[in-house]
This record gives sequence, C-alpha cells and structure tokens, in this order.
Amino acid sequence: MSERKMQSTISETRRFLFYVVSLSIFLLIFSCFTLWRSNSANSLIPESVLMLMLVNNTSVLSNKDGGSKSISRFESLVTPPTYVKNTKFPSNIRVDFKQNAQDMKVCDPNQAILKVFMYELPPEFHFGLLGWKGKSNQAWPDVSDVNNLPNYPGGLNLQHSMEYWLTLDLLASDHPDVNRPCTAVRVHDSSISDVILVPFFSSVSYNRHSKLHGKEKVSRDKFLQDKLVKFLRNQEEWKISGGRNHLIMAHHPNSLLDARRELGSAIFLLADFGRYPHEIANIKKDIIAPYKHVVNSIGNDSSPFEARPILAYFQGAIIRKDGGMIRQELYQLLKNEKDVHFAYGTVAGNGINRAGKGMASSRFCLNIAGDTPSSNRLFDAIVSHCVPVIISDNIELPFEDVLDYSDFAIFVQASDAIKEGYLLNLLRGVNSEQWTQMWRRLKEVAHHFEYQYPSKDGDAIEMIWQAVARKSSAVRLSINKENRFRRFETGE
Repeated sequence: MSERKMQSTISETRRFLFYVVSLSIFLLIFSCFTLWRSNSANSLIPESVLMLMLVNNTSVLSNKDGGSKSISRFESLVTPPTYVKNTKFPSNIRVDFKQNAQDMKVCDPNQAILKVFMYELPPEFHFGLLGWKGKSNQAWPDVSDVNNLPNYPGGLNLQHSMEYWLTLDLLASDHPDVNRPCTAVRVHDSSISDVILVPFFSSVSYNRHSKLHGKEKVSRDKFLQDKLVKFLRNQEEWKISGGRNHLIMAHHPNSLLDARRELGSAIFLLADFGRYPHEIANIKKDIIAPYKHVVNSIGNDSSPFEARPILAYFQGAIIRKDGGMIRQELYQLLKNEKDVHFAYGTVAGNGINRAGKGMASSRFCLNIAGDTPSSNRLFDAIVSHCVPVIISDNIELPFEDVLDYSDFAIFVQASDAIKEGYLLNLLRGVNSEQWTQMWRRLKEVAHHFEYQYPSKDGDAIEMIWQAVARKSSAVRLSINKENRFRRFETGE
C-alpha cells in the first residue's frame, strides 16, 4: 500500500514540473514576441548593440542629403546579417549595404604604416598650377569624383607627374568611398604625423612658369619658391624638426632651383642626384622616385624571345652634354648593325607610340646616361617588358633597397660599353633561357612602376610611401635624440 502511494506522489510531482516548465517556455516565447512587435527596428537586439555591430561590419554611413559620414574604419567588410539589414535607423542616417566588400577598403590610421600631415597651401602651389579653380575657400579638388579631377599636362610633362599622383592619393585617404591601399593616411594633427608633406607641384611650376612673361621681372616659378621658403621657415613644425621630417617633391632635375639649398634639410623626392650637390641631396637622406612612363604598358600582350626581332633599341636625343657624351660614341659603334635600332627621336610625329612599339619588339632596351644619370626611358622599357641595359655609372634607382635590379636588367660600365664589340658580344651572348628568366621577372615587377588613381597595391605610389616610411624612422630617431633634454632646458 505504501509503495503504491509513493509511486502516485512521484507521478504527480512529474506532472507539476512539466506544467511549470511548459508555462515558463510559453511566457518566454510570448515575451519575446511582444518585444519583437513593440520594437520598431523589428529586432530582438537593442539598437545600441545593433549600432555597435554595424561599427564592426560596415564602413560608410551616409547622411540623407548624400554627404558621407564616417562612423567606423576597419580593414575588411562582412555581409551584414538579415536582422541588421531590416533595422530601422535614425532618419538622418542611411546605411548602404550594397557596397561590394571586395571593392572597398577604409584605412585605419592606427594600422597604416605612415601618418602624413599635409600643409593647407593655397591652390596656386598645386592644383591651381593645372588651371583648377575651386569654390571660395576650397583648397582641394573633390577627389572622390574620378571623372572630374584636374588634368596634368600631357606629353613629356607626364614623366615628372609624381607630385600629382602622390597628392591625389593622400587626399583620397580622407574619402572612405575611394578604394586604395592603406599604406599612408592623412592626419590633421602634425604632432602625431610621421612626415609632413609640402604640396608644391615644383615640376609643373618649372615646366610652365620658369620663364619670364610680359613685364615680369621675376618668374612665377621663382616667386612661388620664395613664398614657399618664407612660409615653411615660419611654421612651428619646421622649427621643431629643422625641416628634416618634411617631404618635398622636386622630380624635375631643374625644379626648386632657387629654394633647394634653403630647404635642403628636408626629405626630397627626386628623379636622380645629377644636378644636386651632395650636401643638399643624397641617397642617405632622400628618395628616388620613378618617372612616369610615357609609352603604353604592354600588359599581358608581351612577346617572348623568338618574337622580338630587334636585339637592342634606343630612340631619343643623341647629342648630349656632360655624362651624355657616351650616346654619340655608342651611336657611332652601333648605327650600322642590322639588328640594332639606334636613332634620334622626339615626341613629335607620333614619336611616343613608335617608341612603344619598337621597345615591345626588342629584346634589350638601352638606357644610356644623358644630361642627367636617369631618364624615363628605363621605365618605358620596364612596362614594355624589354630587358633594360643600364649604361649610367652614377644612376640611383627607385626602391633598390627592396628590388634587385640585376634580376631583370643588365648593368654595363660606360668605359666597357664604348669598347668596340663589347656591348654586342655581351647581348648576343645572352641565350633564350637567360633572357626569358629576366623577362618573367620584368613582368612581375612592372606594376611597381605604375602611377594611377586610385592607387593599387604595390604600385608606384604605394612603393613611394613605403620608401618614405623606411626613411622617416631614421629621421624620427635623430629628432627624438636631440629632444632628450630640450623640454627642461627651455622650461616647457
């Protein structure tokens, strides 16, 4: 009897627990449903949590009127879940989930390798030299509109256009909608910057305004240089560092002629050191940037060894002064060789296109010293996948601390090149296998010498920023060591 009573008690207890659990589950479901119905966001997750999730999963929030408002910066995008897409956000904010994750990169200043502060110089120093006129108090063009950027002068002017591409790229770091590498970012506080960019387009200033016009007693180029020197000398940033953390673009060999000595403590971005005293510009302090090639890049349509009938190609000015005298000597040695093209050439009469086709049909392209140690001919050869033969004893090459040019170029000392038969025997001795190895390496490195907007991973712009970063660490070390005792000595 007692055993039957015990079993009955256990059964009733189980039924009671079942009812309690069932009721709890029902109340939980009902509460969640009620909360979901009452939440205008149609979400079980509070809006503050949703906003936090969006910070980690989206890059650009746009105001209703179309202006961009950066909520968060990150390195990779993920597709937001459905409940985020259905969330109702404040009326003044629109979230764009249509942006393809792979088409968008937003730079995080804390993860960029280089923080760059740029002076807000008036347009007369940069884009104004290209004929650009902004609205009242507008210092910079809208770089988010790729189709309406100011144009840089064409022809041979383009070879020194590094200043244009570098400035555009830095401005683009302020625009999350421009897809670019996150190597360098613009910061608006000079105290947290690694380097300070001086946005003076000195090459186009020289090319367009170095001559006197009308009743001018001082050229526009010299006027701007003098004005720039006065401006920089008065800046606290220049006084603190003595200008050593300033980056000045002077790619044309004759640019900044009047100001280079007074600004010589800065880091110069140059084509070479041919017209600079060693104490003003040198490889320890400054950076060599590539010319912009003027022939079209050959891309994937690159002919192999057997399909290139010309052994060696050179087209350009033959009569040069100083170190360029060697061009005349080589011309006399090579002009009658059937498999060598060695001729005078200019940009006139479709000269650039003819040179591009000639290089693309040649196994070797001669890069011979001229008035200066370098020329854009080297970079025309590289993008034509024509193995460069560099005959310039004093040349300095871009990015040579990270690129081994001997993998894809041949170096010949000038004294050897002018020996009768030496150069031809050397080039004819390179067999198909050896040439193809260099040709393949050329195709691998060619993108490092491409200027473009927006910039891309590993292109000339990113390579320059990386070179600046490598140089800036030594500058920072020098400045910090000098500042060890300054604060207390000056009573700060």
